[in-house]
Amino acid sequence: MMAKRDEILQYSQQVLDLIAQSKTTPEQTQWVISETLHGFQEYVNPGFLEYRKSVTLGGLDATVEWSDAGANGFRDIKGKEFIDCLGGFGIYNVGHRHPKVMKAVIDQMNRQALHSQDLLDPLRAMLAKILAEITPGDLKYSFFVNSGTESVEGALKLARAFNPKKPTILAATKAFHGKSYGSLAGTAKGVFRRPFMPMLPGFRHVHFNDLDMLEKTMDACRMVGEDVGAVLLEPIQGEGGINIPSENYLPAVRQLCDDYGALLILDEVQTGMGRTGKMFACEHYNVAPDILCLAKSFGGGIMPAGAVVATERVFSTLFDNPFLHTTTFGGNPLACAAAIANINVLLEEKLPERAATMGDYLLEALQHAVQGHEDKVVDVRGKGLLTALEFVNDELGFEVAKNMFDQGVLVAGTLINAQVIRVEPPLTIEKSQVDQVAEVLAKSLERVTVHV
Repeated sequence: MMAKRDEILQYSQQVLDLIAQSKTTPEQTQWVISETLHGFQEYVNPGFLEYRKSVTLGGLDATVEWSDAGANGFRDIKGKEFIDCLGGFGIYNVGHRHPKVMKAVIDQMNRQALHSQDLLDPLRAMLAKILAEITPGDLKYSFFVNSGTESVEGALKLARAFNPKKPTILAATKAFHGKSYGSLAGTAKGVFRRPFMPMLPGFRHVHFNDLDMLEKTMDACRMVGEDVGAVLLEPIQGEGGINIPSENYLPAVRQLCDDYGALLILDEVQTGMGRTGKMFACEHYNVAPDILCLAKSFGGGIMPAGAVVATERVFSTLFDNPFLHTTTFGGNPLACAAAIANINVLLEEKLPERAATMGDYLLEALQHAVQGHEDKVVDVRGKGLLTALEFVNDELGFEVAKNMFDQGVLVAGTLINAQVIRVEPPLTIEKSQVDQVAEVLAKSLERVTVHV
């Protein structure tokens, strides 16, 4: 290590100088591409080079993301611009680098970046108050985290602590709740779970949108003394393929939870913060959970941030010992400043309402674009600006996504259901950009062929 000290010092300074530049020379551009490919191959994970549609396999070139390009796009190191219809898997609800969110973070950074951990930090208290006001039902107390996985972990621990004599937690098939041990136990895809078996005990899965199976499973668990303490669901499944339940599903789940004395945990990591046309997707169904999980866009596309919000009845489990579940960086001043600004922007610019209107426009545009390609596209569906294109197979979906990427539109598959390509732009996307996305989709469908 010490022998390479000067080399590392020089290399790190070279990277810092690049970060400080608004533009790069052709030589610097090629150096960045080369270093990125080499770094992923030798030091990150070479598997990503096989997976990324932006990499020219067998060559020495790749699309390397470098900067944002307006509210709804990004730019690669060579200067090519892309319309962002992936949105960082849903983190850019208020757009890329929203000035109000940026200003809040910079202002707070100029004052204090992180806190002492021992004194009372004001922004955490203020953000918790705001969340208590905007979340549905009796949700009141918040625990702040850095990611969706951590949010689900906190919710599961809270549920287990509240219902210690009801050990079973039910989740749904095609669900995605994260990849740490607790959240992975709720996640449904076998390929993510098998290498790490056995999972956290006490989890069972039922089919999503199947009330009969849910009720029979809760009844069976009660009969054998393994009562259900919580039901963990996404109101609309994101990574499972943008699966939208029937209108009566969530209200009936809420009633079943009440009947069996189980908590309802709603994972709104992807569906929350205006994405589906309401501030929270559960509001479409007039349902309030006992515990709500938030992350992704919660930090305004600027900071990693999330929250577990619960009713006083449930959260009071932690009152006697608030150190039962803690985090060093969750709820730090920068993240809280970003989240407060994010909520302010969502309300001020009426972005949930805009998501509903633009979502209808996007859905219609996509449906028009796929006409005549019924041999390739099985379905086009969505709620707000959480939209899906379902293809006849995985390979075709990837080819369409790759073709769209080559034409300057970024979309990507869902993690549980690879046949489904999500179209999930910032809530600030313009009609002209939607038109362009639909045009690119139509051209891509013309170019690709069905693989049987």
